[in-house]
Amino acid sequence: MIVQLEILMMGGAVLLLLGIFASKVSSRLGIPSMVLFLIVGMMAGSEGVGNIHFDNPLLVQSLGIFALAYILFAGGLDTNWRSIKPVMADGFVLSTIGVGITAFLVGWFVHIVLDFSWVEGLLLGSIVSSTDAAAVFAVLRSRNVNLKGNLKPLLELESGSNDPMAVFLTTAMILLLGNPAYNALKLAPMVIWQMLAGAAAGYLLGKGAVFLINRLRLDYEGLYSVFTLTSVPLIYSAASLVKANGFLAVYIAGIVMGNSAFVQKKSLLRFHDGLAWLMQIAMFLALGLQVFPSHLVPVVATGILVAAFLMVLARPASVMIGLSFSRLTLREKGLVSWVGLRGAVPIVLATFPLVAGIEKAEMIFNLVFFIVLTSALLQGSSIPLVARWLKLEAPAPAGPSLPTSPEDAALVPVRMREVPVPHDSPCAGRQVVGISLPTGVLIVYIKRDGSYLVPHGNTVLEEGDVLHLLADDTTFRDVQDLVKA
Repeated sequence: MIVQLEILMMGGAVLLLLGIFASKVSSRLGIPSMVLFLIVGMMAGSEGVGNIHFDNPLLVQSLGIFALAYILFAGGLDTNWRSIKPVMADGFVLSTIGVGITAFLVGWFVHIVLDFSWVEGLLLGSIVSSTDAAAVFAVLRSRNVNLKGNLKPLLELESGSNDPMAVFLTTAMILLLGNPAYNALKLAPMVIWQMLAGAAAGYLLGKGAVFLINRLRLDYEGLYSVFTLTSVPLIYSAASLVKANGFLAVYIAGIVMGNSAFVQKKSLLRFHDGLAWLMQIAMFLALGLQVFPSHLVPVVATGILVAAFLMVLARPASVMIGLSFSRLTLREKGLVSWVGLRGAVPIVLATFPLVAGIEKAEMIFNLVFFIVLTSALLQGSSIPLVARWLKLEAPAPAGPSLPTSPEDAALVPVRMREVPVPHDSPCAGRQVVGISLPTGVLIVYIKRDGSYLVPHGNTVLEEGDVLHLLADDTTFRDVQDLVKA
């Protein structure tokens, strides 16, 4: 048993290392890393050099759901509310109406071209109807793609919020295949509840997490990572228990936390960024292990046909129809149409028919897998080129520059100042994160009993402290009033 455990640990470590090396190779080749993660999983599987016998759709589904929750949470943490606020309406339309149109068009095409019934075609269309947050986040950020206007936040918002509709449609089609007499219209209120309740649960639980993390005053900094680590499955499961959408809940909770001030924020953002990468690698490796390459060969021609229809007709049609009243230009809508990356979500949803025992489940899974690979290779690798071709590529943001002359320094509005904390200050005994400092103020260090310390969000101010801070004249006076009130 010990030897088997050691071999299992070594095998898992080697696969993760291969995934890390694959991410390095992907950036040089211009290929989305998820493609190489999938290939590594396939090579390690039953028909690959690794010869790992693996065929467990339920385990893959569970791992996929678990990993996606962390990926969406990390994406929410890194999302600036100010950037997505102007695109909320367009994002909502794409994540609901756009998903529905894509599912219908792909379902119609599959029903006409393949030997699929209407419901089976709509099931396949529903599975591939949503864009994938993990793929979009990874491609846009790892490839340093800078887009004009609000295109980037729109694409990230859509990919992070359109999973509920795809899950609802997939579940509805599976129910109809299992019970043809089932009335699908009865499920319509469910999707409304899932989205509204999911968003509300995410907002409330995100606010609650911020409240708790700022008041726990933990003795060990590492426990803050444990706190947020456990918050993700707690938020997902709490939302799911009230029949809300857990994916939307964790994404909204991430946005709420990412746009709030809380203890150890910078270190926690780095922690969840690394965790999201770990989840991506593990999830795609498991999905690759579940695939039998020999089963993909018979669906190559069909897969290319369906993928081409999805990328060239279905996705653009859903964007053009959904955003027909949007202020976006035709070129901007064209780019949104092309960045319709399919990734882990469709493959995870493709395990639902396998677990449910649907007749064409294996063919659907193989088709979806092939469509995802095609989408990632063609669309993911060509996004910078298409953005350049459509003249929507924005220049990289300029790096910070420091004043190099006394004349330049005189133009800098902020400077170092000192503010003592008197014995009757209302800030004494409170954490830095809890004293509502004005925007634009930075406490560089605190002088306390003849020594200096660099403050964190959970640092408690004491009477007699001297705050050394960077501030302009107006905010400096605001801090003085706050400390001496």
